[in-house]
Parts: sequence; structure tokens; C-alpha cells
Amino acid sequence: MSEIPDTWINTNLKTVANLVTGNTPSTKSPEYYGGSVPFVKPGDLDSADPITVTEQQLTGLGAQQSRLVRAGSTLVSCIGNLGKVGFAGVPLATNQQINSAEFHSEIVDDRYGYYLCKTLKPWMERESSATTIAILNKGKFGEAPFPLAPLPEQKRIADKLDSVLTRVDAVNTRLARVAPLLKRFRQSVLAAATSGRLTEDWRGANGLSNPWPLVLLGEVARDFSYGSAAKSSPAGHVPVLRMGNIQEGALDWSDLVFTSDPAEIAKYRLQDGDVLFNRTNSPELVGKTAVFRGKREAIYAGYLIRVRCSSDLLPDYLNYCLGSPAGKHYCWQVKSDGVSQSNINAKKLAAFSFGLPRLDEQTEIVRRVETLFAFADRLEARLAQAQTAATRLTPALLAKAFRGELVPQDPNDEPAVELLRHLQAERESTVASKPKRGRKA
Repeated sequence: MSEIPDTWINTNLKTVANLVTGNTPSTKSPEYYGGSVPFVKPGDLDSADPITVTEQQLTGLGAQQSRLVRAGSTLVSCIGNLGKVGFAGVPLATNQQINSAEFHSEIVDDRYGYYLCKTLKPWMERESSATTIAILNKGKFGEAPFPLAPLPEQKRIADKLDSVLTRVDAVNTRLARVAPLLKRFRQSVLAAATSGRLTEDWRGANGLSNPWPLVLLGEVARDFSYGSAAKSSPAGHVPVLRMGNIQEGALDWSDLVFTSDPAEIAKYRLQDGDVLFNRTNSPELVGKTAVFRGKREAIYAGYLIRVRCSSDLLPDYLNYCLGSPAGKHYCWQVKSDGVSQSNINAKKLAAFSFGLPRLDEQTEIVRRVETLFAFADRLEARLAQAQTAATRLTPALLAKAFRGELVPQDPNDEPAVELLRHLQAERESTVASKPKRGRKA
């Protein structure tokens, strides 16, 4: 165990709490379910708020068949996903995957015990049974280390954690809102770029005021070819790009399969500027596109369509048009739905209608979009750094709290060892006051 202040003492969970393993009332008895008593499962844990309502609830009769724990108890998942924690806001029951700690109120503040249990996940994973599903039984769970501080200090620690972790949660909530905003920003940029709004000033400066002509993709592209259906392998000479390699309008080279077949390589070899269109996927993802830059040799798989642009159409501009809200809407309108996937064939792709500016304006559009997307990329990188730092805050604060470094010690606090002595004396007194059974005659 880590170093702790002199007024603290290292003990274990079973010494400071009554441990209760949950159980599930018979599901064959509908009269046990549908009431007002929360019935907690692992999926209900890890909420920042005390648990007062759950998806499945027990009736009073069902509660009689379960093992109720008092409000203020800490609930910990001990089967499967170990170490998920919840705080009982009302008396409730749990299923058998959860062990609950009812802390002895005379020596442990409920909130202190709750926060301490949030640090146990690494210990639980080390100590769990080596089975297909990780299990930590109640006996082993009771051996969990528990650094016990003086009771007044426990309350100060819990108050401080309540305050700072609320702020950490607020930071995480705000950061989580940024990624959707950046996604909407990118879509707004593409909408402006492919409607003419993004370069309206450029056209004015260059004496251009005429609206863009509408064209069909089939009129300005000279090839719509399906990719290779041959089986690929984890090793080989040439990468085979698949639909999973198309991410956010660009190619992702991190998860590749390969081919060494000369005939396949010759037939499906990509050229610099080829636009790849994902023709088969879930309804949300069908129609993804990316431009092949020719930085390395590659071919493309059968679920992709390769589009080669004429001299009047820049591949990057086409990529933006297909990725814009208007392009996504078109794909959604023309897709044919299968059992689990949607499909768009080459004929439907060729019928895509869009505005086509002059090449010099297409070049300016591409330049401006790249500039704005680079700005968004920098924001995303900073967001990722901030989220990583925020994620580390909670475990760092908890570790600091249970080393005795979060709040100052008060020399007037009764040492924790005295709390355990009081508890032991109370237990001995309770045992002594029980009437002894006489021998049977």
C-alpha cells in the first residue's frame, strides 16, 4: 500500500463495511417486477448522480425476494466489467454481478467510501479469477485495500472531491460538445464551397457573376469502374484499398490487406487523382469518398467505384461535392436498401447533379477548403490533448486524495486507529450482550 499520513491506517473493505452480493428475483414471476424499487445492473453504474431510478424496477414483493441495501451504499460490479461503481440514492437491490458496501457510519463517511471504491478497478483486475469472464467473489472483494482517514478528514476529502470532480465532469461535458461542432463546421464549409458562397468574393474580384452550370457527373467523368473481387491477404506486394480505408473524405492506410496477383494489379491499379466511392455500406456510411494521391501503388476492392475525372473537373472538388450535405442527401435518396446494407451503383452515381465552376475557381475552392479544414484539424488535435488531460484528472485527484494530499490534516482529529478500536469494542459489546443458549436437557 502507498504511504499515508500518521493519523491514517491501512485496512481492508470487509473491516469497514457490510458487504452484500445482489441476487435476481425469479423472472418467471411477473409480480416481482414493474414497481418502484430500483433494480441495479452493471449498465446502471458509473453514473455521476446517485441512483434513484433504473430501467428495470422491482415491486415490494420482488424486493422481499432480493437483498436490499440502504441508501448511501456503494455498488461495485464484480463480474465481467470489473470496477464500475455507483452510489445508492435510495434503498435498492442489485443483481448478482454487483457487490454492495454498506459502510459502518461510525467510522466511514459514505461519500469517502464511494470515492475510494472508484480507485479499486486496477486492483480488482489483478486479483480476479483467471476465467473467460473476470470474477471477484465477495470474499476476495472484501480484501480490497482501504486507507482509512480520521472521520472529520474523510468528510473534508469527500467535500473537496464533490467540488472538484463536479468541475471536472463539467469540463468533460463541454469538451464532448466540441467534436460535433467541428463536424458541423466541416459540413458548413463544404456546403458553402459547393454552392458558390465560399468564393463569392473571389468571383466578384475576378468579374464573374454568372451562376455555375449544373452538370451530371457522367458528363464530366470518363470512368466508373468496380474494384477487385479477388481474395486479398494480410501480406503481399500491393495494398488493396477497402471501404474501411475511406475515412472523413481521405484515405486511411493503417488497416491494409494486400495482393500479389499480377493480373489483378494490372487491371485495378489506381492512378493519381482517382476518386474512390464507397458504393456499399450502412445507410449512414454509403457514399463516402476519398482521392487517391498516388503516393504508393494500390488497387481497390469490389465495394468501391473508381471515378476518373475529365479535364474540366478537379478530383478534390468532386470529393467535396460528394461529401457535402447536398451530396450526402443525393446518396440517401438514390440508395437501394438491403437487409443490413445500402447500395448505390455506378449508373446512379453518374446521375449525380452538381454545380461546376471554372477550373480556376475550383482551384480556389480547394485551396480555401483545405485551409479551413487544416484549421479544424488543429482544433481537433488540441481537443484530443484536452480530453486526454481531462480524462487523467479524476484518477489523479482520487490518488492524491487517498494519499492524504488533497486536504490538510488536523492534529485535533481522532486518529483512524481509534475508530477501529471503537468499532471492535462495539462488536465485542454486542456479542457479550447476546443471551447464551442453554444446553438441552
